[in-house]
Amino acid sequence: MSFSSEVKNELAKRISPARHCQIAELAAIMHFCGQYGRDENGCYTIGFQTENEAVVRKGFTLLKKTYNIEIGVMLSQQEINGLQQKIGNLEQPVSRMLLKNSCCQRAFLRGAYLSVGSMSDPSKSYHLEFNCTDAAKARQIQEVIGNFDIESKIILRKKYYVVYLKEGSGIVDLLNVCEAPVSLMNLENLRILKEMRNSVNRRVNCETANIAKTVNAAARQVEDIEYIRDHYGFQNLPPALKDMAEVRMENPDLPLKELGECFHPPIGKSGVNHRLRKLSDLAEKLRSRL
Repeated sequence: MSFSSEVKNELAKRISPARHCQIAELAAIMHFCGQYGRDENGCYTIGFQTENEAVVRKGFTLLKKTYNIEIGVMLSQQEINGLQQKIGNLEQPVSRMLLKNSCCQRAFLRGAYLSVGSMSDPSKSYHLEFNCTDAAKARQIQEVIGNFDIESKIILRKKYYVVYLKEGSGIVDLLNVCEAPVSLMNLENLRILKEMRNSVNRRVNCETANIAKTVNAAARQVEDIEYIRDHYGFQNLPPALKDMAEVRMENPDLPLKELGECFHPPIGKSGVNHRLRKLSDLAEKLRSRL
């Protein structure tokens, strides 16, 4: 099961104790994937266009709890008219009257995610989105998300207006708003593991780069010293540079600090670097004479 489906299953089990929150969530489900219909006998019906059975069950559970409408029961025109008056025109955004309280806005976002929401695998990338067929409905979702100080954006993708979040912290906050604590903790655990892995990789890459830099520098130093030996002679070097050249030749892989400890008395890293640079400059002068 995908992470997105796990989130939906958790949200589908969450039933708000307050009737006004139940109505707000039902309104979201109805406006984003609900529909009114009529059968061959002229009786009115209610349905949900979704492939997720948990969403269908949630929709009918809320219909039962809020308006005592049973699944599979045909409705009269009076009952449909009453429901439409309370839920509103499904072609329009949900009435602001149903979203006055922050708890109702939480329920609305829960219903919206159940109906048109999806989320990528957080072990690969952070991306949560709502796919709306109507621009006004997309803007309403963005507005309600913004009421909880969470930033989201809207793009037009083919025929859909997509409200999306790409920051891991924002997605965590939205899951908290929608009251999905299990999914939130699972996402946080994945984020921690991912950040630790990235931190370790950065450190390893940095250390590898430093090692490569040290090895390359040492190789150039040995090459310069060999050139001096063959074209100038160690006997012509000042004592300090002669000792430095011989120690480096004997220890081609040592870093500068450990190289300095080979002397008696030891010399510091900057002193070693200074002498090696003088040897390098001398090698360049000798090469330029040829």
